[in-house]
Amino acid sequence: MKTDISFLQLSILTLLGGTTIIGFYVGRLSNRINLPTIIGYMALGIILGPSILNIFEKGIIQQLSFVSEIGLGFVAFAIGSELSLASLKRMGPGIVSIIFASSLIAFLVVAIVIYVFTRDLPLSIIFGAMAPATAPAGTVAVIQEYKAKGSLTKALYAVVGFDDGLAVVIYGFAAAIAKTLLIRESYPVTTNILPALGAPILEITLSLILGGVIGIVFSRLVAKLHHSRDILIIIFGVVLLVTGLSIRWHLSFILSNMMVGFALSNNQPEAVIRRVRTPLDQIMPLVFLLFFCLAGTHLKISAVTTLGGFSVAYIIGRSAGKIGGAYFGACLGRVETKIKKYLGFGLLSQAGVAIGFSLIVMNEFTQLSAKYHLPHAEIIGAHVLTTITATCIFFEIIGPVLVKYALTKAGEISIQTTE
Repeated sequence: MKTDISFLQLSILTLLGGTTIIGFYVGRLSNRINLPTIIGYMALGIILGPSILNIFEKGIIQQLSFVSEIGLGFVAFAIGSELSLASLKRMGPGIVSIIFASSLIAFLVVAIVIYVFTRDLPLSIIFGAMAPATAPAGTVAVIQEYKAKGSLTKALYAVVGFDDGLAVVIYGFAAAIAKTLLIRESYPVTTNILPALGAPILEITLSLILGGVIGIVFSRLVAKLHHSRDILIIIFGVVLLVTGLSIRWHLSFILSNMMVGFALSNNQPEAVIRRVRTPLDQIMPLVFLLFFCLAGTHLKISAVTTLGGFSVAYIIGRSAGKIGGAYFGACLGRVETKIKKYLGFGLLSQAGVAIGFSLIVMNEFTQLSAKYHLPHAEIIGAHVLTTITATCIFFEIIGPVLVKYALTKAGEISIQTTE
């Protein structure tokens, strides 16, 4: 039963301070029972959120949305800093085939499964477009918590870094096609979709340009710094700057921040990159704690009741598409065996980007319904938002566990728990 104790009227700073302290010990408890600490953080968020205690009520969660954005900005920057062109070149074209195969096959499998289930082509295309998006924060958190190192770890950094960019493109094309099909249901005339198809490409291009320009400036600034505290100040400022500009200009702040890290990794010697990673590694545990606790407050237990046959079909289709697609891409690229066998298990986490897509679908398809008198469009919007919100609970819990499983089986982390 949901309990409301929001009458305590605790200030936001008090809530954040208390959550940080409690979250630290909850994370250690999760680690002691051999689970990634972020599972404990999310569980604490669920307990403190509207589903149970309602200490973090809806209004407070909205006020703290910037914390999640900053957290994702740091995650994206950390991913980019691991993506040197020399390292990607050593991994060979196999990593490219994995990125494309895991995303495109996930799209196709989910679209086909949902179509078989519903015989609704626009709905199937939209659900297919939800499937490629991966939540990089969960994967990176597990990698850093267990200090994983090796070829699978590098491959995971590369794939989760680039497949969200591909997911934006896939969603842009899929949404344009689905809208055209819906309009033609009532207005069977030729509809030009080319302008809509160009929007996601422009968004990605501008995001990469923004991150690249600021990244070059950033890499030159930190090259002249030697103290960790000074470097951390500049990192913090740059992540906030890039995230704020991206949101203001409706760009992908994940891609922009990743490009900042990428510029650093490919413009400075290894000694400078290590100096930057040292303070970053020190602050990331706090970033993960706050990010995943707040992510947990968004997860509503009541949404689990919506996990009927339709949602199960999406979960099975996406899981099969991501894991099978990664394996197929790895076979095409002829990568080493452990990447082929285990990389797909590290790609199942899904949260922020997918939920963002579902909110966009809800808003845009509701507007489409009002403009063209298409009740079908409004139904699709509501169905997508409800299903994605529910299934993300499953993927955010199982995803980090499978990342740890994959890295352990690949021999890139110790089974000993961290302190």
